[in-house]
Amino acid sequence: MALLRWLIVFVLITLACSAVHAQTSADTGEVAVDTPVVKPRPRFTGPLPFLDSVARASALREQFVSDSLAKRYISAPDPNRPNAFVDSILKANAYKNDLFLNLSTKASMKQGYGRNRPSRDIWVIGVIMVLLLFAAGLNIASTKDVSNVFQSFYHRKAAGPAGKEESPINAWTFIGLFILFGLTSGMFLYLLTTGYYKVYYTISGVQLFLTLSIVIIALFAVKFLVLKFLGFVFDISKLVDDYIATLSLTYFNITFVFLPVAVCFSLIADAFIPLLLIITLALVIIIFVWQYLRSSVSIITNFRFHKFYLFVYLCALEICPILILIKALNIGFR
Repeated sequence: MALLRWLIVFVLITLACSAVHAQTSADTGEVAVDTPVVKPRPRFTGPLPFLDSVARASALREQFVSDSLAKRYISAPDPNRPNAFVDSILKANAYKNDLFLNLSTKASMKQGYGRNRPSRDIWVIGVIMVLLLFAAGLNIASTKDVSNVFQSFYHRKAAGPAGKEESPINAWTFIGLFILFGLTSGMFLYLLTTGYYKVYYTISGVQLFLTLSIVIIALFAVKFLVLKFLGFVFDISKLVDDYIATLSLTYFNITFVFLPVAVCFSLIADAFIPLLLIITLALVIIIFVWQYLRSSVSIITNFRFHKFYLFVYLCALEICPILILIKALNIGFR
């Protein structure tokens, strides 16, 4: 019995020592000798098989797209990140002076809609320069004749039948001034209709200018022919020749009014055009009234006829064609 008792005590002491040794090994992290150690699998750094590389590339692409979409639509940029572009603009354009301190506190900024600045055709300046050179050439070639045209407005003796040998101007000068009158009047009407009244026609530009000039030259040429025919029919050719001379000199004087007006019309601002038109209209009326009064006095003195005929003539061949031209060009009064 004593031997069995000592055997039981030895077994209990052995078990107790084993338990204390196991607890001490667990606390210190020691691994038991008989515990197998699992080594980590080494990372494969060699080339992947074809299917594995395709799968890896697809996974990386999906990750890149998802990150980009998250950055674009979900993740907001850092507000504290400096913006180099904005900083460069502020550095280049920021106001660095103190002149704003001198501004009045009552100053206010007015904002509104912008307006397009109207621009005129470039070819108009070229045509006007050609007309000026043409007038200068006529003055150089026929200085005396052009001088007689100006003097005819002041001195009655300078006026006479145009295109004749006793005329104050010869035939070639008459033709040149008549062409200048037609071209200058056409340019004036072109600038008036398209530049001021903003009337649009089926033709425009140089074609419209040439059409207006040709129509004016044709109308006044027909008017002179009709007057010649009336003088032949009623046997008053001498009186009609004097009247045609007065008309032609009147038109030539108006030419030298329209020429500078066309220059001003093509250069000045639209705000000054009404004043220019008023001055032009006043000058034209003065020239017409002066020439007609002088010619009417001469006609009434040398030829006796009923005044009603003079009124009919003025309405039929003077006033009516001008009204028809205004109506055809669709020019209104503002």
